[in-house]
Amino acid sequence: MAYKTLLTEVDEDAGVALITLNRPESLNALCEEMMNELSNALDRFEADEEIGCIILTGGKKAFSGGADIKEIQDKTFPESYYEDFISRNWERAARMRKPVIAAVSGYAIGGGCELALMCDIILAADTARFGQPEVRLGVIPGAGGTQRLARVIGKSKTMELCLTGRMMEAKEAEMCGLVSRVVPADDLLEAARELARTIASMPLASALMIKEAVNIAYETPLSQGIQFERRLFQSLFSTDDQKEGMAAYIEKRSAHFKDK
Repeated sequence: MAYKTLLTEVDEDAGVALITLNRPESLNALCEEMMNELSNALDRFEADEEIGCIILTGGKKAFSGGADIKEIQDKTFPESYYEDFISRNWERAARMRKPVIAAVSGYAIGGGCELALMCDIILAADTARFGQPEVRLGVIPGAGGTQRLARVIGKSKTMELCLTGRMMEAKEAEMCGLVSRVVPADDLLEAARELARTIASMPLASALMIKEAVNIAYETPLSQGIQFERRLFQSLFSTDDQKEGMAAYIEKRSAHFKDK
């Protein structure tokens, strides 16, 4: 399917889909059309049984410079409230059941940083820069910046970034746990593909449950999270892939998973 603001690519053999934000003239500003198309693309790949992992990326200069300010500057509160601005079509990445990797090069600021935070793993180029500069525009982060960011990097650093609008470079982002690792910019996409191929090769049920269990850790007390994890762990003993995986381990051979 062709999109106006995105490029998509599928590696069927590896079970990996690549979505590239494609508005380079505006640093991949997140406009209404792009967010609708992104939701559509994510819906497609979620439903595709051949896809086990999705990569979301932008350009070398910018993953995304944030919301399209020209498009939203004249909005009123009633208008944004009744149309459910942001909630209506920005949160699809956060609702994905399949693993999503954000491969970030250049700027990921404002809504761009928030979109990356909706993904499960952020892989950063050494050129990546993260920030929440909304305070400089007279607003606050509105797509999870004060919430998801605080849960990842803590209160003090989140306060600093949101209250000053300063940008954080890749090395600092790695040190505070915002990104999983930093790679040279020229190697970013290949590193993301390699990571996605590895994830897609794992049993799908295990991958979905790992994602669900890790995410629930941010929303429940430890005792409830442990109980939730335990039930998912126990449930996987009903799958053929558990039998195959453990048999392969004992027999010292490679496992052949069938997502059953």
